[in-house]
Amino acid sequence: MNGQLKGLLITTCGVLLVVPDSLFVRLISAEPMVTAFWRSLISGIFALFIVVFLYGVQGFRDVFKAGIPSSIYAVLIASTAPAFVLAVTNTSVANVVFILASMPVFATLFSRIFLAEPIKILMVLTMALVAIGLCFITYGSTTIQIASWKGDIWAVYVSVAFAAALTAVRAARTISMIPAIPFGYIGGALVLSFFISPFEVQAKDWNLILMHGTIIGASSCLLTLGPRFISSSEVSLLVLLESVLAPILVWFVLGEYPGQYAILGGCIVISALSFFNLFNLYKLKKV
Repeated sequence: MNGQLKGLLITTCGVLLVVPDSLFVRLISAEPMVTAFWRSLISGIFALFIVVFLYGVQGFRDVFKAGIPSSIYAVLIASTAPAFVLAVTNTSVANVVFILASMPVFATLFSRIFLAEPIKILMVLTMALVAIGLCFITYGSTTIQIASWKGDIWAVYVSVAFAAALTAVRAARTISMIPAIPFGYIGGALVLSFFISPFEVQAKDWNLILMHGTIIGASSCLLTLGPRFISSSEVSLLVLLESVLAPILVWFVLGEYPGQYAILGGCIVISALSFFNLFNLYKLKKV
């Protein structure tokens, strides 16, 4: 198996595993921060076992050597778990995943600011279209009961945090950040434990909680490992699968209709990013 095929398979598996993330948040009846605690703790423990199996102790040493970038990455990853749960709790799943699809735009801005990477004209046009799409999504939140601007803001934060975390990875690109994942998730869970009662969970929810944390841990490792073998454009296209599949899954299971404005805005965001990434992929193949 060549490197590109390996990267495509690993990244696709990572994306498919994260698709039911928002559905689990909807199905688990615990308080949002209790859900976030167990999501972080279980996924962190899962990632810890994977790191020890793949890298041993040396993997943790390499992350510590990365210094500030690895610390920033771990803190940002830790903050995304409660923010994502709050986003899904306070607005529609479609709004959340469509807003998260804007992550490459924020990543481009951060790369320009902190890594001095140029922004091409096509990306500027893509940013403008994504902004228009986000405006439609935000407006749609005022027209239906299941959506709220509060959840939209949390979703924007998650998108910004993930983009900043990716920028930190690029700043220390010679070092794998997979060993930083358990530090982020377990550290985030420990912080949350001071503000909640983690065992206030109904018996019927424990199986869902265990499955939820496990798939997020597996997905996080795969999505961090896969991009080492394929281009960023290919990664971005595969990640957009979640934006399409997650709302459909929740709609099918729970009957959650996101509203026409969310669908319109989501189509604009996904179409703009798909065109941008396909164009970049075409240019890359020609070289």
